[in-house]
Amino acid sequence: MEDEQKIKILLVDDEVKFLESIARRLELRNFEVTTATSGEESIAAAEKYLFDVAILDLQMPGLDGAQVLTRLKERHKYLEIIMLTGHATVDSAVECTKLGAFQYLEKPYAFDKLLESIKDAYKARLKRKFEHNEKRYEEIQKLSLGSSPFGILKALARLDNEDK
Repeated sequence: MEDEQKIKILLVDDEVKFLESIARRLELRNFEVTTATSGEESIAAAEKYLFDVAILDLQMPGLDGAQVLTRLKERHKYLEIIMLTGHATVDSAVECTKLGAFQYLEKPYAFDKLLESIKDAYKARLKRKFEHNEKRYEEIQKLSLGSSPFGILKALARLDNEDK
């Protein structure tokens, strides 16, 4: 199934053995996985590549998972983020959800539950992007009916800037 689109995952955890293990398991399930061992490294990877889903550890040295979540959501509005942590608390779950996390899972985790969460996050990403594009097409259609060519170009430029 080489022509099938792989879900692109950014996997972030400072525990290298855990990171390598889960990355290998996900790759065996035909996901495209990029790993990072720090918040800073994950943000740099997200600037370089487009990801569908990010899986973040909460407690890491330097930028923690909540800080990375905030930065990734600011720059990548369709990226869905799953928090996967061994230090779960009700407060951190509420905070991460408010910051835009799609799901909050505890370690140790059930691999099947993680796979289900990734697929659900991917579906949510596609749905949000489709709805946004549909709204954008409607706006473009309205513009094309009642504006001058220059007015259409200016409006398209505005719409394009809103997408960034």
